[in-house]
Amino acid sequence: MTLFDRLERRFSWLAFPGFLRFYALFHILVFVLQLIQPEILEILKFDRAKIFSGEVWRVGTMFISHSQFGKPTLMNIALLIFAINFLFMVSDGLEEAWGAFKASLFYYTGMLLILAANFLHPGFCPVDGVVLFTGAFMAFATLFPKTEILLFFVIPVQIRYLGMIAGGFVILNLIASPFNAPFYLMAYANYVIWAGIPALRGTARVLEAGKRRRRFNAQQIDPNEAFHTCITCRRNDIEDPEMEFRIGEDGHEYCTEHLPPVRR
Repeated sequence: MTLFDRLERRFSWLAFPGFLRFYALFHILVFVLQLIQPEILEILKFDRAKIFSGEVWRVGTMFISHSQFGKPTLMNIALLIFAINFLFMVSDGLEEAWGAFKASLFYYTGMLLILAANFLHPGFCPVDGVVLFTGAFMAFATLFPKTEILLFFVIPVQIRYLGMIAGGFVILNLIASPFNAPFYLMAYANYVIWAGIPALRGTARVLEAGKRRRRFNAQQIDPNEAFHTCITCRRNDIEDPEMEFRIGEDGHEYCTEHLPPVRR
């Protein structure tokens, strides 16, 4: 029984099926609210000083404070619909692979780590709720790399390539801002634990299995190689399939014509 199995038996009530779906729907709500009240995003954003002064709701609302898709044009609405459908697919895929409990822990851990990064950062932390989506997406791309989607409903592309692009941007952020690198790594730790490390272990097992298979094949007898060869005349069972061979008292193999007599 794994650690997650033991945790699920004890804390099964923590499971939140469809967590990412509801999270995505909250972003739609904020998108609509900001059209009515543009200042709403400032009220939702993470602000350490204001949280300590009593605006504790920002601890939760910071995760939906980046629901900006611009003005409600047809293009922006189409992008919003695509993003929501895509997140629904990611949500269903992760729950299918891990189960609702493990997937929920993945989200909870990501949120706690993002909060920790923001509170520990001495200034303005570049880590926000978008990281939760990015981590979930990279986990999905790691688990289902060959899944194909229609990018913007038009371009067919395998999800692993989009995952590589997302991972590349994360690495670029780490390189471009070494000071913020520890906070980025902290925020993506749930991806590393839930998907990254298991994927590396799986790859290592596949490589090791490949090595064992090559060693096994190397030890197989070549069908063109003789199995029996007389040490005296060098005739073998390929040249003369009817020839019989015996092992002499000296341990060498001989054809019946050159087999040394048995000493008495």
